[in-house]
Amino acid sequence: MTAQRQLKLGAILHGVGSSTSLWRHPDMPADASVNIDLYKQWVKKAEAGKFDFVFIADGLYITENSIPHFLNRFEPLTILSALAAVSSNIGLVGTVSTSYSEPFNIARQFGSLDMISGGRAGWNVVTTPLEGTALNFGGRAHPEHDKRYEIATEYLEVVRGLWDSWEDDAFVRNKETGQFFDPAKLHTLNHQGTYFSVKGPLNIARSRQGHPVIFQAGSSNVGRDFAAKQADAVFTGHETLQEAVAFYEDVKQRAVSFGRKREDVLIFPGIGPIIGRTREEAERKYEEVVNLVSVEEALKYLGRFFEHHDFSQYDVDAPFPDVGDLGRNSFQFGTDRIKANAREKGLTLRQVALSVATPRPGFLGTPEEVADRVQEWFEAGAADGFIISSVVPRGLEDFVELVVPILQRRGLFREEYAHDTLRENLGLKIPVNRYAAGKVTGRV
Repeated sequence: MTAQRQLKLGAILHGVGSSTSLWRHPDMPADASVNIDLYKQWVKKAEAGKFDFVFIADGLYITENSIPHFLNRFEPLTILSALAAVSSNIGLVGTVSTSYSEPFNIARQFGSLDMISGGRAGWNVVTTPLEGTALNFGGRAHPEHDKRYEIATEYLEVVRGLWDSWEDDAFVRNKETGQFFDPAKLHTLNHQGTYFSVKGPLNIARSRQGHPVIFQAGSSNVGRDFAAKQADAVFTGHETLQEAVAFYEDVKQRAVSFGRKREDVLIFPGIGPIIGRTREEAERKYEEVVNLVSVEEALKYLGRFFEHHDFSQYDVDAPFPDVGDLGRNSFQFGTDRIKANAREKGLTLRQVALSVATPRPGFLGTPEEVADRVQEWFEAGAADGFIISSVVPRGLEDFVELVVPILQRRGLFREEYAHDTLRENLGLKIPVNRYAAGKVTGRV
């Protein structure tokens, strides 16, 4: 008998949230983005709910118009290392840019997090959309969209090579003979490429899961190719079930075209469920958040996706303005969708700004209604799992306490962890060290 397919769950730990005004809610600690005790509570709650991973997003450029969470927040690898000490099974995933970091340092840092956590690290590979980021890194020209993915491809090749510097049994540590390691099992990368020159080897060995799990979130055509070829898991976001199914199938088919299996890459739509014990309670929670946001704040939030464009210069009740290609070298897929939606529906700037700043969740209702929606998407082939974002105070707690038990009763989600590494809990293969594999096949 074939075991029932079960979904995977992650949670984004996003401090005071991704909105402009959630920090003002009376039930939200205003310092949530830098409150270490709160982050510890969240990771423990997610682990109690048997989630596969928690996720820390990041960005490298702010202005006075950035949302509150972006203005003052933890650097991902730092906070994840702290959270590793208060958790045992849950994965720890962080965002780091390939456009504004060096492969050796990042390979070492994620390798360290992977070892500290006992094989629970994951890296969300981003290419950095905001052009202003370049101003914080020497002022060099911000790479154009497709070139950023070329850089990321070589970057990931280097990092994976460095992670294989040591074969898994390289460290002998024989006190009697004095042999600390076997030199035949240490390998120097000697990479010379278009964008990077890295000698190696790396000064930390592989963890029990081999390599940190690679996550990716690109939705443009080149981003989908990168994800299908390189990623173990993909973050995405869709307004409708039909869009989600189409994206899921597209990425899976691209993965197969690159010689991979469909199950080699997992798809995680992000959702922001609002849960009430009654439908009316859920609606009230949503209205509380909407009422915190002014149109001025919504315009600033919208501008972030368009290279911090100043939308306050336009008539908010006129049709959404023609901004040309603005935003296509940053959040290409998202800005294209915003413009197309405004054009097709004849929306005003006010309507667009408020819908972007306070979108109505598709997963809103009672615990049973939200569980039904999760099950519908999962069984329709729109997702292998979901990443849960708290768009209201106690959003994660509500999902763990009210929705997870329903999913467990239906056999859709685990009741206990089967493993203590992220790869194994996600059902992903542990990559064999390339040098050890080469010895077996005679290629090294």
